[in-house]
Amino acid sequence: MNCEVCQLKELEVESFEIREVLRCILHTIVFHRALGLIRPKDVDLELFEITYVQCGEIEVEKKIDEKIEHFISWIEKHPNKKSQICLSFYEVKGKQQSWFAKVERACWEQWNINLNVLQPSKAPIGKSHHSKLVMDTGEASEERSSRRTLREQSLQEVLFQIITFVNEKKDHVPPINDGVIYCPFEINIPSSSDSTFGMEMFKRMLHSGHPSMLSLFR
Repeated sequence: MNCEVCQLKELEVESFEIREVLRCILHTIVFHRALGLIRPKDVDLELFEITYVQCGEIEVEKKIDEKIEHFISWIEKHPNKKSQICLSFYEVKGKQQSWFAKVERACWEQWNINLNVLQPSKAPIGKSHHSKLVMDTGEASEERSSRRTLREQSLQEVLFQIITFVNEKKDHVPPINDGVIYCPFEINIPSSSDSTFGMEMFKRMLHSGHPSMLSLFR
């Protein structure tokens, strides 16, 4: 089966923005690949002037939040490191009629979310003149506001990239059985055992038609 891959634009985020940014991206992807009868729910970001839509499924929200918390824990242990989160949609091949029956997951679409988590900037020290402190504080606030605006624009670009990809890439989407609300998906985050070689091999296996390797990276 053909596995389409979407490499999303790298985003620079501060640590306190990770949770909202990832919720926005992951829910947007899942919503646009949802099928069947769903209950769309609009969500306004607190940090940015952006609204996105969720499927309104508790299981989806729980699964996404759980992976985000694991990712945040990983980031805390690996500061100053770029990272990638992979959301993969798959189709189940075969039926598990017993505990030893083999069930394969055929990946048909993969989304790579690339983040560069910035370390918080340190406040200026050694300033003793009151007027100088006020000026520095004002300049710092203006600079933070400017960076926030740029990050908001970058996130909007990523959301537009998602919508464009979904609208252009449709032929590879497999037929879904009646009653299925959203496509089965898995979210893979970095782990302490990940290596550059391992991730490269993972990507090669996906492109070479061995999506069952996804199960090794849960």
